[in-house]
Amino acid sequence: MLRVLGHWTDMARTRAQDFEEKQLALLDYAAQTLATLGVDKASMSQIAKQANVSKALLYHYYPSKDALVFAIIFTHLEALDADLAASDNPAMRPTARLKLLVSVVLENYRGADDRHRVQLNAMSMLTDEQRQTITEVERRIVRRFASTLREIRPDLDSKDRPLVMPVTMSLFGMLNWMYMWFRDGGQVTREDYASIVTALILKGIKAVR
Repeated sequence: MLRVLGHWTDMARTRAQDFEEKQLALLDYAAQTLATLGVDKASMSQIAKQANVSKALLYHYYPSKDALVFAIIFTHLEALDADLAASDNPAMRPTARLKLLVSVVLENYRGADDRHRVQLNAMSMLTDEQRQTITEVERRIVRRFASTLREIRPDLDSKDRPLVMPVTMSLFGMLNWMYMWFRDGGQVTREDYASIVTALILKGIKAVR
């Protein structure tokens, strides 16, 4: 009897894993279609065709386009947040910690350009509740970087002139728009760019007053 139960438990686990993998693949196809055609122009029919699934199956997973867009953005950011949490080490020297966090972001962005484009261009079509959920994840990510920069320059967190957040968002400006020009396989690697971004911040932050 235990063997039978164990057998069915394994089967259920396999089906659950397969279901999740198919959903993630569907989101990748959807992100590609939305990024290529534009969020406003791409239809659910076009997305289903690109993903090679029926329109009915697509609606079974995601009952509306905004639900699909939300899933693309949320899973993208949730994966980044999880990778940062797993890799982060607050005991490291702040400068080394910053380089590590930057490297994790750039590695997480590998192969995710379409999802990233959807994140940058489609937030306006989401509901207030969906935007709030995404904003909470974004804030966790930003706070991790801000705390590191605060360790490097504690005086930037003064009440009279709070500059930690502007510096943090300037850092994300360099990271979030790299997809516009960066190509894997070129002379500049992701690790190279992580060093460049970190150096720019560490050198530049010294001049911030």
